[in-house]
Amino acid sequence: MKNTTHLILGMLALTFGMEAKAQIQLPSVFSDGMVLQQNSKVAVWGWGNPSETLMILSGWNPGDTVRTVVDNQGRWKAEVPTGRTGGPYTLEVKGGNDSWKVSDVMLGEVWLCSGQSNMEWSADMGIMNGEQEVKQAACPSVRIFHNPKQGADTPQTDCRTKWEVATPESMRKTSATAYFFARYLTEHLKVPVGILVSAWGGTPAEVWTPAEIVEKDEILSKNKLKDYPWWPIKPGVLYNQMIHPLVPYQIAGCIWYQGESNHENAPSYARLVSKMVEAWRKDFGWDLPFYYVQIAPHTYGAKNNTPALLREQQELMLGQVKNTAMINISDLVENVKDIHPRNKRAIGERLACLAMDKVYGQFTGAYESPRLYEARVVKRNLEVTLEGNFKTLHSTTKEVTGLTVVDGTGKQVAVNAHLKDKTLQIPLRGLKAPYQVYYCFDEATIGSLRTDAGMPVLPFRTAKIEVK
Repeated sequence: MKNTTHLILGMLALTFGMEAKAQIQLPSVFSDGMVLQQNSKVAVWGWGNPSETLMILSGWNPGDTVRTVVDNQGRWKAEVPTGRTGGPYTLEVKGGNDSWKVSDVMLGEVWLCSGQSNMEWSADMGIMNGEQEVKQAACPSVRIFHNPKQGADTPQTDCRTKWEVATPESMRKTSATAYFFARYLTEHLKVPVGILVSAWGGTPAEVWTPAEIVEKDEILSKNKLKDYPWWPIKPGVLYNQMIHPLVPYQIAGCIWYQGESNHENAPSYARLVSKMVEAWRKDFGWDLPFYYVQIAPHTYGAKNNTPALLREQQELMLGQVKNTAMINISDLVENVKDIHPRNKRAIGERLACLAMDKVYGQFTGAYESPRLYEARVVKRNLEVTLEGNFKTLHSTTKEVTGLTVVDGTGKQVAVNAHLKDKTLQIPLRGLKAPYQVYYCFDEATIGSLRTDAGMPVLPFRTAKIEVK
């Protein structure tokens, strides 16, 4: 009996001793193979024993130890300076009785890649030249942090995944658009690139936005979303589990491919995504670049031309939210009956060309689509002028596809145009004022207008044009 009592007391003492021992932990975004943003002060955070002082040692700067104290809720955070690109390094957090070490750490560029199915779409789901791309996917300088598809009713502090090096096995199951984006950047910048992939097919932008922002907005709160058993629609649930655990990991910017699931509430889309971007920027602590894809032509069978209205809202965002840019991919659509364009390589690389130009100051390829600038009557022609970084326009077909005019009688007429530099000159024979010009302003038309660099013109509609 005496021996049993001693054994029990010994086990209790061991248990209490283990509880008293500092337990340093870091979230899963700090795991072996990670990429940290170069030339920055990156946030490093986690959990530990309250009031304990921790030392953070970085392999890229061994002479500089960063110290921080665990607060009374067992949480800690510190800023660690990073230098120019390099690696592999180690990152170690040490306490009095415990430590946590992360290996194979690279310094480079980190991007958040989010949205619905076109961002989620992987090689396994079917992409152009898929098996060939998979075989060529061994790329040690690209690292992937693929967030599992999970939601939560409240903001979470961690997620269940880890960093992986880009291999045929890891590439085939993650976002193809994000992978090709990262591969292009690493090949042109000559630095490691990490992608944080948080995407879920079929999801509206509301689920990626903090719930209180949607619920307290007099317009957004009235949007009706279709309820399906296979994807979430409750505001905030994916923000809580697939974005919030990454905050405030230092990133270079965000690419976003979403909108198809919001077309039925198109008039409020710019308002919604603008508020989402504002919330994300507040979380990450700066006005990060936000680059996105305009939804492609597709036969939705929608009422009230809502896909065209959503594309218009996506373009409207460019003037409402600073440090944003958009690409158009209508020229990359092979089948308008398929909502998922399969040429993900071209889409990812077009986004990468945008980032190379806007963020890194290197023009490596065309990405910008012309936008409507003005429309007016000049003699007996409608003259529509486009703006953007291009010199001339051409049509891939003999007559311009997708161009129509509605005249003062309400008659809608398909028209051709003479192309001169950045203008379309449309004859007005048989048409009565006022006039309104439409280009691909419907759900599925692929227009024929291209720039000298091959970029498609953005869809547009003009205001009514009076004869002065």
